[in-house]
Amino acid sequence: MLAFDPATLVPLLRCPVSHAPLRLVGEECFVSTDAATRLRFPITDGFPVLLEEEAETLSEEDWRALLDRADDHGSEDS
Repeated sequence: MLAFDPATLVPLLRCPVSHAPLRLVGEECFVSTDAATRLRFPITDGFPVLLEEEAETLSEEDWRALLDRADDHGSEDS
């Protein structure tokens, strides 16, 4: 269970590295919409962990697959 309201929080969040909008993927992670960095940020115990050192760099294929699965809570696309 998420410890935040996606409809309120997601539109405000940005990638701490590229400052691109983030997209929520279920209750598992956030993914940056920036194609250059392709970062995935975990959600731990219901809270987003938006730290560069906790991010995972995805292959382009995995990044696109996550973006396709992402929920649309007012986030912008890349």
